[in-house]
Amino acid sequence: MVADRGKKSKVAERDVEENNDHVDGDLVLSIEKLQEIQDELEKVNEEASDKVLEVEMKYNEIRRPVYSRRDEIIKSIPDFWLTAFLSHPALGDLLNEEDQKIFKYLDSLEVEDFKDVKSGYSITFNFSPNPYFEDTKLTKEFTFFDEGTSSITGTHIKWKEGMDIANGVANDKKGNKRPHAEESFFSWFSETQQKGLSEVINDEVADIIKEDLWPNPLKYFNNEADEENFEDDDNDDDDEGDKEADGLEVDDDDDEDDDDDEADEEDDS
Repeated sequence: MVADRGKKSKVAERDVEENNDHVDGDLVLSIEKLQEIQDELEKVNEEASDKVLEVEMKYNEIRRPVYSRRDEIIKSIPDFWLTAFLSHPALGDLLNEEDQKIFKYLDSLEVEDFKDVKSGYSITFNFSPNPYFEDTKLTKEFTFFDEGTSSITGTHIKWKEGMDIANGVANDKKGNKRPHAEESFFSWFSETQQKGLSEVINDEVADIIKEDLWPNPLKYFNNEADEENFEDDDNDDDDEGDKEADGLEVDDDDDEDDDDDEADEEDDS
């Protein structure tokens, strides 16, 4: 009897091992099939990305003459870019008083993707002759290389004597120096860097100009952004007022019910 039990035990163990091998084999096979599908999806995603880039490059060429027409009209509007910058909730805080004086000489702003969209873009400020610097163009350029590295370059501004406000040496009418703590927007052009494979370029000012201000600067020139926020605030106030009114109505109903209950109690007595 003991021998029979030993034989049965060994047979059972062998069956379990065979079942485990079978399960492991099925699992491995399923994972391999899943990996094949994921690889196929990756290829589709890569093709989609390439197509998106092709479409973007195509429409960049279509937009170019439209932007040129827009630029010509903007040049006829005094202080357009200064007003748009100051009205922007993020960019407006970056311009100090001296910056605003310089922005009065800003003729145009250009944001341009490189021909190969994924390789980078540039932001260019075009100025008319002014008493602050010799340059007529101030550019900041963002370049992304195939090997995964990236770089930021900016115009080294040729300030006229005593006008380097980016370093706090511009003189005001009284001859005093501007405080160093009041940073100038123009110091942004000197904020350049080289990034390696594991690092990502993060220039918030460039992102805001490229993705928000540049597509529709008229919205900020007209202060439409503030109006939208004002309307949202009004709606919130209206909602709160409605809630308060509803609460008062409920309280009134409760008071009426209490009065009815008291009257019933008096009748019963």
